[in-house]
Amino acid sequence: MKKIKIKVNGKLKKVNENTKLLNLINSLKIPIKKVAIEVNQEIIDKKKLNRINLKNNDKIEIVHFIGGG
Repeated sequence: MKKIKIKVNGKLKKVNENTKLLNLINSLKIPIKKVAIEVNQEIIDKKKLNRINLKNNDKIEIVHFIGGG
């Protein structure tokens, strides 16, 4: 299977072509409810994670929510 290069929070990562964004999030063991996800500077609706195929050179930013006061 062909690999593509993506950047996740600034770090280069190789994944299989046609990898879904949801699969990437799950493989990184990230709790979906506690993050905001951006692909190529566009915030992604979490209901659509399983419909988005990653493409070569995609830039993914995953921002964790932190509570505090």
